[in-house]
Amino acid sequence: VMDSNVITLDDSLIGYVEEYDIDEIVIAVDDRRSEGFPTTDLIDCKMSGVNVLDLVTFFERRAGKIRLDMLNPSWLYLSDGFQVGSGVIRRIGKRAVDIVAVVLLLPLALPVMLLVSLAILIESMGRGPILYSQTRVKQDGELFEIYKFRSMVTDAEKDGVARWASKNDARITKVGSVLRKGRFDELPQLFNVLKGDMSFVGPRPERPEFIEKLAATIPYYEERHRVKPGLTGWAQICYSYGDTEKDAIEKLQYDLYYVKNYSVLLDMLILLQTAEVVLLSKGAQ
Repeated sequence: VMDSNVITLDDSLIGYVEEYDIDEIVIAVDDRRSEGFPTTDLIDCKMSGVNVLDLVTFFERRAGKIRLDMLNPSWLYLSDGFQVGSGVIRRIGKRAVDIVAVVLLLPLALPVMLLVSLAILIESMGRGPILYSQTRVKQDGELFEIYKFRSMVTDAEKDGVARWASKNDARITKVGSVLRKGRFDELPQLFNVLKGDMSFVGPRPERPEFIEKLAATIPYYEERHRVKPGLTGWAQICYSYGDTEKDAIEKLQYDLYYVKNYSVLLDMLILLQTAEVVLLSKGAQ
């Protein structure tokens, strides 16, 4: 907050609130036990119908993400949400929706997958695989094999070092570039959803090599594994593609929002926005 926006209260906080018809107060200080903290005034405001919330909750509601730089452990267990382990009916319902959706989509996806396979085969002149599997991390930190159409050259990691794909990665083939833009390279993951390793909506699964590094430097990174990984997610529609640790932090903030507010309605919203991103080729990559 700039100095020009800082005010000094000559009267009680509740008087200022009533004078200017304020309906929301955001607490932006960490020390709430000091002598000058207006605890009584805040209680009066709350009892008068004014919404009082902390800065983390304010950003969550306004930006659709949870700010890591403002987060402390107590907020995770005191705030609403983060109850992904409860609700058997919810989990069964999500799994049922996944299975039904795969069964309905496969007849439409299979012809597209055939065309994609032919395009990869023609470009590579029959050399190299069409599909490949890669180890990723799923719910509860367990490992699984994810299926994808090959969008890179066959020796993309010939030195054995795992690398993020960059936006203009020279390893990506011409066909692969088209596949990635329309997310067609992810179509084989319908079978991952059918197997139960993934869901349609959830944080995108990362490679264990990347997670080991990110979890060592980014707080709460492992919390994104509280739910099944997804074909698409809140981070994918809210944030563009990134291949740096800064990007990983930003995407984690959206992933934590999803874990906290996980619901069927949020899943439907994400699916609709994903369809818009893919069909109109806009937004996140």
